Amino acid sequence: MEASLARDLMSDEEWKFFGRFILTVRAPNGRKPTNHHLVLDGIFWIARTGSPWRDLPEGFGKWSSVYRQFRRWTLAGLWEQIM
Repeated sequence: MEASLARDLMSDEEWKFFGRFILTVRAPNGRKPTNHHLVLDGIFWIARTGSPWRDLPEGFGKWSSVYRQFRRWTLAGLWEQIM
């Protein structure tokens, strides 16, 4: 992770809050587990900056993977649950 991104990451305490919502919508699919903490940090980075998905810094993972997870969580109603 680039040093410039480190200030944009959520704290462990913030992750504890969001992580419990994410674990409730997670569906087992036999794939290697995703680093949901890092994915959520990437989604929040996009929300904060207003940047296009393709401009997501590589430190958050592949932009397409982060977007795909964002879409899954959106369809699962995650954001409504959090609100």
